Amino acid sequence: MERHAKLDALVRQQLRKWPQVLPGLAPRGNGPVPTLRARPSEHQSPASPFLKIPGTDRLRTLPDGMWLQFGGTAAEPWCDVVAIEACSSFQNLLDKRSRFAPSTHSLLAICPLPWLTGPVSPEDPTPRWRLTGILKDEPVAPLTLPVRDMRVLYGLKDRQYDHFVTGQVPHAHEFFCPMGALTEEKGYDKPGMRSLMSRLSASNNFFDGSL
Repeated sequence: MERHAKLDALVRQQLRKWPQVLPGLAPRGNGPVPTLRARPSEHQSPASPFLKIPGTDRLRTLPDGMWLQFGGTAAEPWCDVVAIEACSSFQNLLDKRSRFAPSTHSLLAICPLPWLTGPVSPEDPTPRWRLTGILKDEPVAPLTLPVRDMRVLYGLKDRQYDHFVTGQVPHAHEFFCPMGALTEEKGYDKPGMRSLMSRLSASNNFFDGSL
């Protein structure tokens, strides 16, 4: 358990260094989509966004990494989610996959008020709510958003990754990489990770007339 906890902490430590917009993640539609890293937030942040099913108070999903792409209007906002999960064992993978499995339930992303009003980063004091593109005034309560689209990247230990690649078929919203790609310094900027991230975008499901 201690070894698994250390691995999870190492992944989160590296994910804090990843940018607000994932390299290679193409925007959907015309122009950039407002994107913020929701998890893990900076060390000084008192709260981070999480996912839950409507009507539940305690059953929350807290991905190791999560990025929110905001869309819609102030009257009808929504978000697309890219989550990253480090899986230290097959049992851990099965548990996490079940949380993101397609179902008839809707999914909500909850952005706590302290996270919304907090600075984007130690280098950028801009309050996060200003960058969502859907809030015109400073919020006084948490922001609840219906999740329009979900993509999940799972990191597996090398031996488990090799076994999974040869014997399993991912669901359409699932993507996989070796754990080292998540723990590597500036792993987000490596060509292989940028290429994988580009495939996480739903824009890749549509015809590109420029090709």
